[in-house]
Amino acid sequence: MRQHDAVPLKGFLLLFTALAFAHLSAQLVGAGTVATVTQWLVMPALAGAVWYATRRPRNRLQRLLLVALGFSWLGDAVPALFEGGTRFLVMVALFLCAQITYAVAFWPFWRRSALRRPALAGYVLAFVVLLVLCVPGAGGSLVPVVCYGLCLTLMAVLATGVHPLTAGGGAVFLVSDGLIALGAFADWYAPPVQGFWVMVTYLAGQALIAAGVVRSHLTPTGTDVSGVPPLSAPRRAAGPPRP
Repeated sequence: MRQHDAVPLKGFLLLFTALAFAHLSAQLVGAGTVATVTQWLVMPALAGAVWYATRRPRNRLQRLLLVALGFSWLGDAVPALFEGGTRFLVMVALFLCAQITYAVAFWPFWRRSALRRPALAGYVLAFVVLLVLCVPGAGGSLVPVVCYGLCLTLMAVLATGVHPLTAGGGAVFLVSDGLIALGAFADWYAPPVQGFWVMVTYLAGQALIAAGVVRSHLTPTGTDVSGVPPLSAPRRAAGPPRP
């Protein structure tokens, strides 16, 4: 990060924190207008922080992170233009684009991810349990919901190969969207202030993913903290990547 980027970076981080706090507070007290407006603004603030926290030219991983945050912002804002079932499907479609973008971004790290470890069973189990709970109420939305769930789970699995923070973010994002699915399709699921729990996990997941991507390329030698060369750099012939 260049020195002159430090001030706008801090500004965007403070803005993201303030918007997240205002949004979650609005969810708790039922201030619908404040919750809606802050939800429209919070992802652009996070994207601004990522923009100033990363060096130019940005590598492939960082660019795709910004694209995924853009799709997430659309998923937060555009569904408000629709009503009923159409609104839900528009949200699923836009966040599906975000999950696919994240999965494509994280794919080069798959050899280090849970995809090759016993931990994969935990993600698969979470997907299967969520599917079993939601299928009875999914109706005509079953196919898009299953497709979204598969992409979401793949994203969370691949995130484990990038950075510990990104791994945590992918897992929390999985929880957030699982809560949305339960709220939409499981009649028995009716926790108090449901929107708060969905959004606190969503915001935490996105922030952790972004922080992990930024921190995965901070060493002066050009390798990330886990020993994987930056995606924008050519591979060296010194040996295979770490398993």
